[in-house]
Amino acid sequence: MGDSSSASPRSDAAVAVVHAAVELVAVTVDSYNVELRDAEGFIGDRASRRAFRAIVDETRERLRDVARDPLGDTPTEALNKKKLDKLLTEGEPEAAGVIQGAIEEFSSELATVITRLLKLKEWRRTQRIVVGGGLRASRVGELVIGRASVLVKQAGHHLDLVPIHNHPDEAGLMGAVHLAPAWMLAGHDGVLALDIGGSNIRAGVVGMPGKKKPNLDKCAVEEMQLWRYADDATKPTRDDAVTRICDMVNGLKRWAKRHDCQLAPFIGVACPGVIAADGHIERGGQNLPGNWESSRFNLPQRIRDAIPRINDHDTVVVMHNDAVVQGLSELPFVADVAEWAVLTIGTGLGNAKFTNRRRD
Repeated sequence: MGDSSSASPRSDAAVAVVHAAVELVAVTVDSYNVELRDAEGFIGDRASRRAFRAIVDETRERLRDVARDPLGDTPTEALNKKKLDKLLTEGEPEAAGVIQGAIEEFSSELATVITRLLKLKEWRRTQRIVVGGGLRASRVGELVIGRASVLVKQAGHHLDLVPIHNHPDEAGLMGAVHLAPAWMLAGHDGVLALDIGGSNIRAGVVGMPGKKKPNLDKCAVEEMQLWRYADDATKPTRDDAVTRICDMVNGLKRWAKRHDCQLAPFIGVACPGVIAADGHIERGGQNLPGNWESSRFNLPQRIRDAIPRINDHDTVVVMHNDAVVQGLSELPFVADVAEWAVLTIGTGLGNAKFTNRRRD
């Protein structure tokens, strides 16, 4: 996670139709991709999925010095969310104790990150923090959120820390509909969305009920494709990734046609890092395949060049930070607060802070 000033989006963007806009239809994006440092480096690195596994691994190594490893011979990286949950709820007491200890230590690190964020001007009035990302989609992740919430409140902060409502795999797609202006969505059944992560890429059709006036509060992922490029033995390049992305989108266009789903001429893209108003990634794309931070590489333009039209209309592609987009999926559930934020626990720790705008 440099200084908080480095994380503010471009403020000269027009509402909802440019990349990384500050003013969206429903919210103002107060900050995102905040990078906080201490003497050991980025403190957000201590609250990532990799950090949780490192805690488990370190515990196992210490146990092996004096006794058997209660988790056996299975490498920590091979313990997926389902296996971790099973060890916690059904494993031998010592195995469950390893996982419970990791939850406690990781929760403390997460609470430390949150208390640091709450010292920033943009975050001080935050009333609720929504936690998404891959770790949230597990009982272990839910317990981390609950324990961190208790620790933050014990530190004197009156706010709620809650799991994101929609499954993280879908939330990063569903939030994309909120990047589009309402006039562009009217008369259509769905939107194409992309969620680019540090290990995989998802593409989906997000359906919207109410064709004349789409109800974004009730949108849902109707179809989804997943490419886990981190597991691809061919070590895909940036160009390989762009080709695959466009193939996935074209496949979803064909799906929509077969299912009589009238797509809006819009593609919403969620991507890690700080996104410039012209659509290039200024920084924060280091976990993506190849160099995505070059000013000469513009993913929205590449997508638009490959997919120039959707249903006889010129394609509009809008990209924003992935934590921002995942956070936007939570809009139906935050009408009762004025200022709120999202943290996404995945390959890294994403973050974004919002202020709700009046909705007519």
